[in-house]
Amino acid sequence: MTTNQWIQIAAYFAVLLVLAQPLGAYMAKVYEGKPFFLGKPLGWMERLIYQVGGIHPEKEMDWKVYALAMMLFNIVGGVLLYALERFQASLPMNPAGQVPVPPDLAFNTAISFITNTNWQFYGGETTLSYLTQMAGLTVHNFLCAASGMAVLVALIRGIVRKETKFLGNFWADMTRGTLYILLPMSLFLSVILIQQGSPQTFANTATATLVQPTSYDRPVTNAQGAPVTGKDGKPQVTHVTVTEQPISLGPVASQEAIKMLGTNGGGYFNVNSAHPFENPTPLTDFLELLAILLIPAALCFTFGAMVKDIRQGWAILAAMFLLLAPMLYLCGRQEQSGNPLLNKLTAGARGTVPADGNMEGKEVRFGIAPSALWASVTTAASNGSVNSMHDSFTPLGGLVPLWMIMLGEVSFGGVGSGLYGMLAFVILTVFVAGLMVGRTPEYLGKKIQTYEMKMASIMILIPPLLVLVCTAVAVAAGGAGTNNPGAHGFSEILYAFDSQSNNNGSAFAGLSGDTLYDLMGGAAMWFGRFWLAIPVLAMAGSLAKKKAVPESAGTLPTHTVLFVVMLVSTVILVGALTFFPALALGPIVEQLKMLKM
Repeated sequence: MTTNQWIQIAAYFAVLLVLAQPLGAYMAKVYEGKPFFLGKPLGWMERLIYQVGGIHPEKEMDWKVYALAMMLFNIVGGVLLYALERFQASLPMNPAGQVPVPPDLAFNTAISFITNTNWQFYGGETTLSYLTQMAGLTVHNFLCAASGMAVLVALIRGIVRKETKFLGNFWADMTRGTLYILLPMSLFLSVILIQQGSPQTFANTATATLVQPTSYDRPVTNAQGAPVTGKDGKPQVTHVTVTEQPISLGPVASQEAIKMLGTNGGGYFNVNSAHPFENPTPLTDFLELLAILLIPAALCFTFGAMVKDIRQGWAILAAMFLLLAPMLYLCGRQEQSGNPLLNKLTAGARGTVPADGNMEGKEVRFGIAPSALWASVTTAASNGSVNSMHDSFTPLGGLVPLWMIMLGEVSFGGVGSGLYGMLAFVILTVFVAGLMVGRTPEYLGKKIQTYEMKMASIMILIPPLLVLVCTAVAVAAGGAGTNNPGAHGFSEILYAFDSQSNNNGSAFAGLSGDTLYDLMGGAAMWFGRFWLAIPVLAMAGSLAKKKAVPESAGTLPTHTVLFVVMLVSTVILVGALTFFPALALGPIVEQLKMLKM
């Protein structure tokens, strides 16, 4: 990549680091109930919510009640979202006259948006009404993000507290996370997006006059939609000249802001953040990229502040960055190198590689470096939004987002879920290190015993199991829905279930959805979210009951460079042992075949 591209990437991470630390300290105060600057101006709203909802924030819950509250909240939310999709044709704020969403697709979409996955087997502007986009998808973008942060905070309390069964109040944690963190940040970003050109309107579709009119032959159909044939038996057609193009509008900016900040990723438009209304300028591209990682990175500092050892937060953040950096370099390098088959045709007299690289599926206004950065960042987090089409990347360039998801969405990951997933790997690393030196594993003054290891193992093993089983079933069913044969078609299926099982939401665009994918994908998203969240809370409850173990000469330091390397190695080893055979059948063999041609 060029020097200018490296400067862009360096500036991105520098700004991220500068903003993450104060935001992390602020969020720690929010969840610990300490004074903070939004407490006074918004405190009345928090008290009103408690009064209307019958919430008693001082009444704390054990892990079972906390988990039950979380599950009931998300189940009820999913049912309401499903109903909204099915009955949108009869509801207001539907200027385009959108019809009811089919049952299997509505099921998949409802599960998708309550699990922070935001997988989309549909085009938003052609499928959903304004009401469904706002009251359904945008609202759940807030709620599922706040739910993930609440589970993380409960785990941190379990680590910090001693000889108690209480982890806080789920409803209070949800309210505070939404009101004091997600809403103000989303409002700020929405205003910038509107200023830069994102629509925020209830107006109907706009119409633009084409600079160059086009024409085509349209088949003639009868009242039932069947084609009409002439006396010669051939289908009749009518010549149509198109001089105008409809342009979808709607409340775009508000959904775009929380989609990025909450690591949700569900686009208002079918092409997501490659659409100029979702991502109008290079400035919005930078800010939206920043929003993807801002809260996940800041939560590392929240963790450090709440456990009273900021070095722990720095260590986890360093591990996350070390998992991301080399894959970002690989993705950028592969896309800049371009397609070797095309390079042979377009190389100069000395056989040099064209400077523009692989621009297929990328916006010219962004170019290769921001596209590769977005692809790496959106899959390191559980965001899943795109500003270019991953399906058009080179085989090894496309392997990067696929691999980042396979790591379990712990290299930053989703808001809350990424850090509690990484803490499961921390506990596994501490346990392995304890076995190596013959001591009882400890983490931040708590002994890591059989129960904690069982819960951590469930968290680490469930997503790969879902990915591989669902992929095998889809392939055994004939690989329906793939628009490409061979290795790339397999990569499309593998990516789909990798993305859904790990609650990412991005995709190789060549895969078309059907009932099988809708139902299996919905199940994968559900279990991929809640079969991790419940073990997290169970582990938090177990840790909270333990006594604190005084630090001794044999205690493993978990803030050192050595531990960070061990942690990164553990994450990579688990991912490689689990997924390398599948990767060999997909992007790796596709790359080898391309080089041999």
